Amino acid sequence: MRRVRYEHTGGPLFLEDVPVPTAGRGELLVRGEAIGVTLPVVRKVTEAAEPIPLGGEIAGEVVAVGEGPTRFRTGDRVTGLCFGHAYADYALLHEAMASPVPESASAADAVALVRSGLVALGALTAARPAPGESALVTGAAGGVGHLAVQLAGLRGASRVVGAVSAPGKAEFVRGLGADEVITYGADNWGTPVDYVLDAVGGDLLTPAVAALAPGGRLVAYSSGGGSVQAYDLLAGAKSVIGFQMARIARGEPELYERWRQELWRLFTDGALKPAVHGEFALEDSAKAHEVIESRGNLGKVILRP
Repeated sequence: MRRVRYEHTGGPLFLEDVPVPTAGRGELLVRGEAIGVTLPVVRKVTEAAEPIPLGGEIAGEVVAVGEGPTRFRTGDRVTGLCFGHAYADYALLHEAMASPVPESASAADAVALVRSGLVALGALTAARPAPGESALVTGAAGGVGHLAVQLAGLRGASRVVGAVSAPGKAEFVRGLGADEVITYGADNWGTPVDYVLDAVGGDLLTPAVAALAPGGRLVAYSSGGGSVQAYDLLAGAKSVIGFQMARIARGEPELYERWRQELWRLFTDGALKPAVHGEFALEDSAKAHEVIESRGNLGKVILRP
């Protein structure tokens, strides 16, 4: 089979031929139909000290099942997060991370919806939104952000503000249901909001905290780092909450499953619509990474084995 790999920090990415892996205990061997490209993986290629397997969201057909109890069998369509080599014709997916794909959903829909949707829904839940509160979503055009904008509205936000890196993304974000769209470089981010879902981090944390109304909450789920001045929180009785999807997946599997079911229900009902920016062949993985690095995507970027 073909697999994408790199040998040193920064790449380049290249294809290699390797044997098809064997499913171990509790694992599913999945023939890939769609692979999601994420900013954390792109950053690991450019920043990690040693080469790592290119993991990510996958969707496809189960072709083999490892030993041990499992909810799946060969022929099932599944999606989930692969921690090993996801950029490949075949990938190993632990059954605990797998979710069935409804007949009404394509592989691209599944990759765009489930993992990114879980992060968006988890971050939103961590913000403890009350009906009628206002929300601001940074990275609003991205794979997670475009779902967070929709979910905030579905959870009863009275006003949803999308924050984006460039004015050209405004029309897309408004089409998701955002009432307002601002760019990161704007001097004024408008009327303060009750909570912020921050996908960017770094230098953007300061204006994001400033955009909170007194008593407001910022949920940070970005891998971009950054810091906040304690006085900026004290002066407005504001708070910053960290959210990590992996902790929920490992420690609260029942909650994880409820969120997955909610996402599929919203999708099936037509209330939540994942967007795919573009699809790239496996051999064009570097081009897909360039789109993510440039922050040029409107929705999810997909690889096709």
